[in-house]
Amino acid sequence: MNMRIVFLHNLQTEPTPEQAEFDTPETVAAITEALEQMGHTVIPLDASSTLPYLVSSLQTAGADLVLNTAEGTHGRGREGFYPGLLEQLDLPYTGSDAYVCTLTLDKRMTNLALATAGVQVPRSVLLTKTSQLSQVDLKYPVIAKPNFEGSSKGVDQNSVAVDAEELHVTVKRLLSDYPMGVLVEEFIEGRDVTVPYIEGLGVLEPAHYEFAGPPGRFSIYDFELKQHRPDDVSVVCPADVQPSTKKKLQSFTKVAIKALGIRDFCRVDYRVTPDGDVFLIEVNALPSLEPGAAIYLSAAQNGYTEVKDVLGAVLKSALKRQKNVAGKGKAEKALRVAVIHNLKRATTNGSDDSEAEFDSQATVDALCQAVQAAGHRAVALEAKPELPSQLADIDVAFNIAEGRQGRYRESQIPALLELLNIPFTGSEAGSLAVCHDKALAKRLVAQAGVATARFQVMSSARTPLDKGLHFPLLVKPVAEGSSKGVALRSVVTDEESLREVVGELLDRYSQPALVEEFLSGREFTVGVLGDRKLRVLPIMEIEFHDGSEHPIYSFDNKQGEDSMVKFQVPAKVDAKLHKRLEQSARAAFRALGCRDVARIDFRLDSRGEVNFIECNPLPGLSPGFSDLCVIAKAAGLEYEDLVAQILAPAIRRRRMKRS
Repeated sequence: MNMRIVFLHNLQTEPTPEQAEFDTPETVAAITEALEQMGHTVIPLDASSTLPYLVSSLQTAGADLVLNTAEGTHGRGREGFYPGLLEQLDLPYTGSDAYVCTLTLDKRMTNLALATAGVQVPRSVLLTKTSQLSQVDLKYPVIAKPNFEGSSKGVDQNSVAVDAEELHVTVKRLLSDYPMGVLVEEFIEGRDVTVPYIEGLGVLEPAHYEFAGPPGRFSIYDFELKQHRPDDVSVVCPADVQPSTKKKLQSFTKVAIKALGIRDFCRVDYRVTPDGDVFLIEVNALPSLEPGAAIYLSAAQNGYTEVKDVLGAVLKSALKRQKNVAGKGKAEKALRVAVIHNLKRATTNGSDDSEAEFDSQATVDALCQAVQAAGHRAVALEAKPELPSQLADIDVAFNIAEGRQGRYRESQIPALLELLNIPFTGSEAGSLAVCHDKALAKRLVAQAGVATARFQVMSSARTPLDKGLHFPLLVKPVAEGSSKGVALRSVVTDEESLREVVGELLDRYSQPALVEEFLSGREFTVGVLGDRKLRVLPIMEIEFHDGSEHPIYSFDNKQGEDSMVKFQVPAKVDAKLHKRLEQSARAAFRALGCRDVARIDFRLDSRGEVNFIECNPLPGLSPGFSDLCVIAKAAGLEYEDLVAQILAPAIRRRRMKRS
């Protein structure tokens, strides 16, 4: 059976202790190649990416099965995180469940559970502070090691202590690096032996480790050997042990597997004394699958001589747990995602800004690549009259189309998608229409308790000026984006200039002008993501360095033509102002009915109060340039992660519609 397999792993990018348990690029390549040799379609997925991107990728990969080797990055339950996530997403996967992975990462609890089941383990004690050393009632020598780590992390020749003084030094050192707990257990003289297991093949042939090079103080498979001197370690299979010892090793392994609830495969590590006595040291529910690992050598004794043979046995075991694999518990196939856009063809200049809000081919290409990186099939569709006929086989739309005509042009594509029942990213048609009308948006946000500058809408240059408005005033089109129509002369200080600028805007944009009191304080923009639980991204400040008496974020600024405007993200604000900006952003987002994504602009008045300027529910997504992308980067979101996070709610809405 040929399958789509997501290979979920943590990719090792540097040889640090923090990444010691991760899969190297060589291991990832070897496993991927072996799966492909078996005829499967493989989708390698690095679990170290951001959670929204990871979830979106898993949901839409269309996988029949997930091969899970991900170790996790933080916490005592890290190995259980990914199995738990896969279960929540209803995705079948290889290996033990979250409970077993969490339990086996805890050496002390594993040993207690197995001792109760009749397996011989070294006497031990768990320490979380050095003051507990007085409780240690063990026979020296003893070995100290992190309780919640694998791959011999924290273990070296000094880990073995021959007296209380040495133990104190070792435990103090380890607790500083691994504060969750240090396991101290009686040291077993002898050699390291491991017993792999693959469900369906059973308990495999034991293997032992032989160490070359300079002899250490004690014969232990420490971190130095495992990570920095791999050529000094040989895995010998079958292990050089007596038949009675082999029988005991395999018997203990069978008991451990049953007692712990191990699934599919594992590796159980032992210390074997010179006289053949056996002590279980730890159980690895996510054993190494790197080329040359013990599991391959042991499986070869059963005729499984290649990597693909071993992986095939693991996959077979995992599939046996699935009922009706072709339907139940299977993720939907990769989605066709339309990236709907208006393509910028005209060169933006002072006389022609008609396409200023449109997107370049480079931006469209970047979006398509990000969508495909998440496991989808991207289709770039321009918002032209023929668009409806091109949407027949589209599953989800990623909408960045601004529309071409009318005050409510941004709502045209969402309205079409709603008519065709196609889920899409971003706000609905009504919300986009409201946000595009700056005056209406200001009224709604003000009703929600967020301050906004006093304003008036002028449909004629002769419209009387409201008595409550005071100069200086800022004049701009009421229904344009990207600061179209906004220049330094948009700030007027007398009525004659006001009517001149209003008349120019009416002629140029064929729509009313918004006239609002100029706010003299600092300017900020805030990115918001989410549809139910909102995430406010780091605040960006727009800093003006042109020496103008009335600085504004003009059209030229946004086109990158004015070096006198700088951007500070995260903004240097105190905790009080930061909180007010975040609260105002959330309130405005909800008051305007936004969803998935928006960028909201604020400015302080002369008293330092936060005032709403406008909301952009279709913010620019040009990589490395658009404000939202820069802000997301400051939040640790790479471009692909940002796109995946915007897309995820639309995919969720599609799934809810179908259920």
